[in-house]
Amino acid sequence: MERDGISEKQWDAIVVGTGVGGGTIGRALAEKGLSVLFLEKGTTGIRTEETRLNAAISDPVARTVRGFWPEPVVGRLNGQESTFYAPLGSGVGGSSVFYAAALERPEPHDFDDQPRRPHPTGGWPISYAEMQPYFEAAEAMYHVCGTFDPLSDVQSPMLVSPPPQPPGDAAIMEQLRRNGLHPYHLHSAIRHVNGCLECRGSKCPRTCKMDGRSAGVEPALTTGHAHLLDRCEVTRIFVDGARATGVRACHNGEEVSFKANRIILAAGALSSPRLLMASEIVDGSRLMGRNLMFHFNEIFAVWPKRSESFLSPSKSVGFRDLYHVDGERLGMVQAMGLDASYGDIVHHLRQLLARSPMRKSRLLYEAARLPAFLAARLLGNAKIFVGLLEDYPLACNRVVFDQLRPGRILFNYQVPDELIGRRARFRKLIRKAFRGQRVLLLTHRPEPNYGHPCGTLRFGRNAATSVLDPDCRVHGLENLYAVDSSFMPTSTGVNPSLTIAANALRVAERIQEGP
Repeated sequence: MERDGISEKQWDAIVVGTGVGGGTIGRALAEKGLSVLFLEKGTTGIRTEETRLNAAISDPVARTVRGFWPEPVVGRLNGQESTFYAPLGSGVGGSSVFYAAALERPEPHDFDDQPRRPHPTGGWPISYAEMQPYFEAAEAMYHVCGTFDPLSDVQSPMLVSPPPQPPGDAAIMEQLRRNGLHPYHLHSAIRHVNGCLECRGSKCPRTCKMDGRSAGVEPALTTGHAHLLDRCEVTRIFVDGARATGVRACHNGEEVSFKANRIILAAGALSSPRLLMASEIVDGSRLMGRNLMFHFNEIFAVWPKRSESFLSPSKSVGFRDLYHVDGERLGMVQAMGLDASYGDIVHHLRQLLARSPMRKSRLLYEAARLPAFLAARLLGNAKIFVGLLEDYPLACNRVVFDQLRPGRILFNYQVPDELIGRRARFRKLIRKAFRGQRVLLLTHRPEPNYGHPCGTLRFGRNAATSVLDPDCRVHGLENLYAVDSSFMPTSTGVNPSLTIAANALRVAERIQEGP
């Protein structure tokens, strides 16, 4: 079998997971001539499919075929346990093949000012200036397009000019400017030269959307230095002294081992710490799996005044006026590229009910039709926006290793009181920002963005307060790395994808430089 030859080879690097982190670092290493083995739990999939995440599909085989995470996640939010299908991918490209392709830089103060800000556990072990060249390299690799943020002092020379803005978006931006804000064309990893504008939120059947698959794994494979095994779930990392020597995995139902000079975890912030726990990797800081963060979504509908120019969904509007207000860390606001019709609003309301104490009430489930019908009838289709509220790291919020079911994702999260206060201010400022247009806040209680987990293997200079060192190696092990969002010590106020890609390129450079 071809697999047997792969298992006998001593690889320069094994990359566990093929999302933005794994795909990016695997490509960077392969292009430098290192032999790279990608191990992916899910399937390769059919390249021409155009699938969207669907939480209503519950059959694990059907979910696996489509590239969804096959099993429900168990989350204990404020002590209340719920089981649900999180917006996570499991296939080549990971969750990134389904993302909306927003690749935004964090702010310099996210890295540089943390120790002086009212932040629970402090900042990053590297500066924004150290990260800047890797942000630029990642923006080039992912073909990021957009316009400069008027509020930023640090602009990217790598931004590609975006396509012409739809009239509706231009009108929304003009209203925001009249309200004293500074909107700009969102930074997105969409190659519009291919003529596709609709692959946000779904698998792209071509290569319009740049993700862990199209920008990472596929270019890596063309080098001849990389190989991919799908349906291959890594279950253990082997360690001998201060070195990781290889991994054990289940490939198509059979147990097999692989050897490598370096092991790179990129399975995601909810899975990489579980693999380390299953491997009994020593954690001197006792922070493995802790400091779990999500962004908190403030999803809201905007009904512009009725006009033919608003027929298409808003996709290109973003602003950072609320990112950092009077010393308080909030987050950016952006269009989601969605319209909300009657059916969409009903679905959203029912999703809220499903995660509430009233989830067993069939009457309320059916009653969700009424407010959705009234909103759609009176106001027409809404344009959906989201505010990403920064989450702070707290050690009590954590991924838990389930001894009985090691493959299951289980986490505990307690919403802190300080977040409640910041959220109230954020919501008030969002309403103010969109004055002159009808706005309906659709998120009624704090809603974690389960597609943005991060922080569970935070990096830092002190082994007593971090799991990874500044080069993203596990403290005490010279060749075991993590490059997914688990490395992040703070969640920042933007989508994490560009930060993950930039850090993966930084770590790849450290690996190429050698010890």
